[in-house]
Amino acid sequence: MSDLGKIFDALASAPRRQILAYLSEAELSTSDLAERFAMSAPAVSRHLSVLENAGLVMSERRGQFVFYRLNADSLVNSLTGYAFELCPVGRPLKRESRSIARKRAPSAAARRSPSSA
Repeated sequence: MSDLGKIFDALASAPRRQILAYLSEAELSTSDLAERFAMSAPAVSRHLSVLENAGLVMSERRGQFVFYRLNADSLVNSLTGYAFELCPVGRPLKRESRSIARKRAPSAAARRSPSSA
């Protein structure tokens, strides 16, 4: 399948588009995403695998968790971000994702701060 075919295949699924909306504002683990969907963590993982294979998301393992984020270098993500601003379904997901990011920001900053040691 061509790269463009992989992208269209990834975007053809409503849950994958919703995952991209969540990841547009925050880096999330599979567990974080599974809590927001009526599906198991393995099912979410399969969706994330399709998105990663299409180059739309990137992953990073930290201990026992794998965190996912949008691939900022992808032109499709730029277009998807624009569509989420217009999409009535994407807007509330982005708001929730921003809230998650704000709640995590202080603890992440504290871990990075040399004075917190």
